[in-house]
Amino acid sequence: MEQQVKNKQIVLKNYVNGFPKESDLILNASATISLKLPEGSKAVLVKNLYLSCDPYMRGRMSESKGSYVDSFTPGSPIAGFGVAKVLDSGHSNFKKGDLVWGLTGWEEYSIINSLETLFKIQDTDVPLSYYTGILGMPGMTAYAGFYEICAPKKGEYVFVSAASGAVGQLVGQFAKLSGCYVVGSAGTKEKVDLLKNKFGFDEAFNYKEEQDLEAALKRYFPNGIDIYFENVGGKMLEAVLSNMRFNGRISACGMISQYNLEQGEGVRNLVNIVTKSVRMQGFIVSNYFHMYPKFMEMVMPLIKEGKICYIEDVAEGLESGPAALVGLFSGRNVGKQVVVVARE
Repeated sequence: MEQQVKNKQIVLKNYVNGFPKESDLILNASATISLKLPEGSKAVLVKNLYLSCDPYMRGRMSESKGSYVDSFTPGSPIAGFGVAKVLDSGHSNFKKGDLVWGLTGWEEYSIINSLETLFKIQDTDVPLSYYTGILGMPGMTAYAGFYEICAPKKGEYVFVSAASGAVGQLVGQFAKLSGCYVVGSAGTKEKVDLLKNKFGFDEAFNYKEEQDLEAALKRYFPNGIDIYFENVGGKMLEAVLSNMRFNGRISACGMISQYNLEQGEGVRNLVNIVTKSVRMQGFIVSNYFHMYPKFMEMVMPLIKEGKICYIEDVAEGLESGPAALVGLFSGRNVGKQVVVVARE
């Protein structure tokens, strides 16, 4: 019998309806695991270092209704993107000591069987936690959604909702690097100041202070919007559609305003898509993971030359995970929400 070690886990108690609460996720401190894989295993055993809190995880907390990603199993650890160190490997692509990022469990140690979403970390000149954000899934999301779907041109007008989040902060900076005029919306004065003073947005506004979102967008975009990077949905999308320019593009990344509603809101002015020849396309980032080397080639020099910056909101310890994840849905985080499980 291999020696077993403690393996703390964050477990989903039951399927969630409406807004998730911290109590929907519980810490299981009694689980154990062997730090040696069974003979003949093709899996990888990792020690988790950093875990990523992402809005799409809300959908996995409810019973699946035809989603692109499976629901979590009540009574079992939840899963998400993270950074980890390989302790044992039955696969030739990974060896003991390798640092990796990809889908892993919300626990101290995980056995990963699906290795197609596991990437080896080659460059350690940047903080390892960046591989939960700018150099991981959110970075790829910003890259694919902005460059591949929106195909920006210099001088275009770009609007980003939820602009201070893990993806939005990057889209705004990519837009500026492309020579665009960019405005972002966020939910606090602190976040609005960050967008303008740290991330270089031309303008930003607090959507919670606006009585009329359509009028607010008209104020910031008197000539209309060419590109909208959609993270919010609902009333924000409705307001944007009224302000789109002819041949505008909308990259639909997420709709966080809808995730906790029992009944999703309708959008009443979709006719604008027809009358303004607007192209709106949704996307799932995993369909673009084959472009990861191309993305790294572009973004790594920008980070090292200080041409792009990234802000993280760091929660210490696996036990802080439930509060960090649930906090996403009330906008409690400032920047990319990361949970530190272990630093080495």
